[in-house]
Amino acid sequence: MADARRWFNLSSPFPMKRGGALVDAHLAYETWGELNAAKDNALLILTGLSPSAHAASNADDPTPGWWEDIVGPGKAIDTQRWFVICVNTLGSCKGSTGPADINPATGEPYRLDFPDLTLEDAANASHELVRKLGIEQLACILGNSMGGMAALAYQAQHPNSARMHISISTAPQAQPFAIAIRSLQREAIRLDPNWNNGRYDEERYPEAGMSIARKLGVITYRSAMEWVGRFARIRLDADQRKDDPFGFEFQIESYLAGHARRFVRGFDPNCYLYLSRASDWFDLAEHGGGSVSAALSRLGVERALVIGVDTDILFPLTQQQQIADGLSAAGAQVEFVALDSPQGHDAFLVDTVRFGAVIGGFLNAA
Repeated sequence: MADARRWFNLSSPFPMKRGGALVDAHLAYETWGELNAAKDNALLILTGLSPSAHAASNADDPTPGWWEDIVGPGKAIDTQRWFVICVNTLGSCKGSTGPADINPATGEPYRLDFPDLTLEDAANASHELVRKLGIEQLACILGNSMGGMAALAYQAQHPNSARMHISISTAPQAQPFAIAIRSLQREAIRLDPNWNNGRYDEERYPEAGMSIARKLGVITYRSAMEWVGRFARIRLDADQRKDDPFGFEFQIESYLAGHARRFVRGFDPNCYLYLSRASDWFDLAEHGGGSVSAALSRLGVERALVIGVDTDILFPLTQQQQIADGLSAAGAQVEFVALDSPQGHDAFLVDTVRFGAVIGGFLNAA
């Protein structure tokens, strides 16, 4: 299969916020479009926890990307105008260095020897890449979900690094409900006997723990409204049920199980743990003397688009409003859009027609 990924070697050693450093670490990334002569048309996308850098198809990899309907020629993020960069997060298992990679000091996978990871580390790694590409200031930095927090961390550590900012379904700091859900997901993985303090392999793999973690995630990524509309109380046909007194009986149960099966072997458990905890640790207020508003006032963006969804229970609209208000108070021209999509937190991946219209309108006005 064709692979459009490129690799960027980080400075070595690469220092980490909470201590320690990475040696010979790298980022995986993909690009679309062309960087103009002035190098002022670059748009950086920072992703949620699980996506790769393959946001959209291209000549090197024609397979559809995770944001295929948004990124491309003539689309909301028009690659005929913008030079688009999408980075796989440091700590992931989709090409960038993470706990599943080989520790050059031991010749074995890092596992839990990987340094404590923060979203500030992920942001700094992406900033190194951008500067290596010769880009002094981004035209726009865009972040979805966890990537939105990383985008805020990027700008907080490197003020005036982007003229525009698009913030999608994210938060300036992790709130108790989201922390609680992610804590349960991590606990499910760690309590699986096959996790074995991070020392699992293909034969002894924490499949049950990863499955529960993914199901918890999917439940919170969508809304109760959508679950009712899609599944109601529809039961499985008799031939679809197993001979188990507590087996699956409803279609929603079968759907979650299928979703989990497609995920558990496709994402490394230790990487999941590290990135999940990094999301919980993130607090933009650390960059503003204890104040989120003060931190937002220092980002230095000229225009911003903040999008939230009213059915998002992980990153509620109040947090999107907080970002919009803080950027506006700092003098940025801010557009705040609250969508009434039934798809909850995952709406930016699913309700691409409405998200695309808003993003495209904002960028076209640049």
